Amino acid sequence: MSGSELLLGGNQSLCTTFTFVAFSSLAELQSLLFVVFLVIYLFTVGGNLIIICLIWVTPSLRTPMYFFLMNLSFLEMCYISSVVPQMLVHLLVETKTISLGGCAAQMYIFTILGLTECCLLAAMAYDRFVAICHPLHYTFLMGPRVCLKLAAVSWTTGVVVESAQTTWIFTLPFCGTGKIQHFFCDIMPVVKLACVDTSHNEIVMFAVSVLFIMSPCLLILCSYVRILITILRIPSAAGRHKAFSTCSSHILVVSLFYGTALFTYLQPKTAHTPETDKATALMYTVITPALNPVIYTLRNKEVKEAFQRVTKRNFL
Repeated sequence: MSGSELLLGGNQSLCTTFTFVAFSSLAELQSLLFVVFLVIYLFTVGGNLIIICLIWVTPSLRTPMYFFLMNLSFLEMCYISSVVPQMLVHLLVETKTISLGGCAAQMYIFTILGLTECCLLAAMAYDRFVAICHPLHYTFLMGPRVCLKLAAVSWTTGVVVESAQTTWIFTLPFCGTGKIQHFFCDIMPVVKLACVDTSHNEIVMFAVSVLFIMSPCLLILCSYVRILITILRIPSAAGRHKAFSTCSSHILVVSLFYGTALFTYLQPKTAHTPETDKATALMYTVITPALNPVIYTLRNKEVKEAFQRVTKRNFL
C-alpha cells in the first residue's frame, strides 16, 4: 500500500493524497503555459496593488464606491493567489500531488473568497443604486459606518457559509486513484472522488449555490433595473451618459464573474465534464481577476487621472 492510501475496508483504500492530471496531456506545452500564467499572475497582483495604493493615497477616491473597489482588489489578489502559485509549481514538476489537508485548505480559501465576491458585488450595486436613484440622500445612506457594515457582512457570509460547506465535503471518505481531473481542488472534481453516495450532498450544495449565489445576483439585477429606469428619465443625453458611465465597469465585472459562476455551480453533476470544468475554472480563477484592474482603470476616468497625478508627482 502506498503512503497516500489507507485501508478503508474490503478492497478499497482511503486516499490521503490527490494528484492533479489537468495538464498531463500537454506535457510539451507546460513550459509555455508556465510563462503565460506567471505573466498573468504578476500582472493581476501588480494591477490590483496599484488600484489599492491609488485609492489609499488619493483623497478624492475615498468614497464608498472606491472603498468597495479596494476590498474587491484585495480579494482578487488573494483569490488568484490561492490557485495560480501552486499551478505554476505543478507545471514545473513531474509529481503534481497535494495532501488532503492542503486540498481542504485551498478549497476553504477560494470558496470563501468566491462567495465574498458575490456579496461585495451586490454591495457595489447597492452603492450605485443609491448614488443614481437617491443622490440627495447618498451621504446619509452610504456613510462610512454603513460601508464598513456591508463589507463586514460580505466577508462574514463568505467565511461562515463556505467554511460549513467545505467542512462537510471533507467529512466524506475519498478512495480510488485519487486523480483529480483539474488543476486545483474545485468542489465538483473533489466530490467525484468520494466512495459513498453523494447525491444528498450534491442537492444541499446545489441549494446553497442557488441561495447564496443567486440572492446577491437578484439584488444586483433589481438594483440595475431601478438604475436603468432612473437613467432613462434623465432629460439630457449627457446626463444619461454620465450616470451610466459610473456603472459600466461594475456591469462588466458582474457579467464576467456571474457568467462563469452560474455556468459552473448551477449545473447538475451529469452536465459537468473535465474539459468544461477546466475551461470555466480558468476563466474565473485566472482571466477574470486579470481583467478587473484593466476594466477599472481603462474605463474609469477618476482612477486614470489619479494614476497620472501620482506618477507625475513621483517623477518630478
